[in-house]
Amino acid sequence: MYTITKRIEISAAHQIKTNYPSQCNALHGHNWIITISCRSKELNENGMVEDFTAIKSMVHRTLDHQNLNEVLPFNPTAENIARWICDKIPTAFRVEVIESENNAAVYEKD
Repeated sequence: MYTITKRIEISAAHQIKTNYPSQCNALHGHNWIITISCRSKELNENGMVEDFTAIKSMVHRTLDHQNLNEVLPFNPTAENIARWICDKIPTAFRVEVIESENNAAVYEKD
C-alpha cells in the first residue's frame, strides 16, 4: 500500500450557523492548515498515488481567500470541510483541518 500526505495552507473566512449563541456565528477568518492523506495499492501511470500539485490546486482554487459560506453548499465547520475535501479526492482516506492552533477536525473514511 502506498500512502502520500499533502499539507496545504489557506486563508479563508466563514460563519458557522449554530442553534446556540456563539462568537463563531459572526463572519471571521482563519489561516487554515489542511493535511490530506491518500493511499493506493497501485501507482497510476505516472508512478504516483495522486499528484501533489493537483491536490493543492483543487483546494486552493476552491477555498483559498474565499468566504466559505459562499462557495460551499453546507455549514462550513471544520468537520464538514474535512469530509468534503476527502470526498473530492478519490484516493483520499484522511483529511485533517486545523482552523486555529487549538482546534482541529479529522475525517477518515471507513
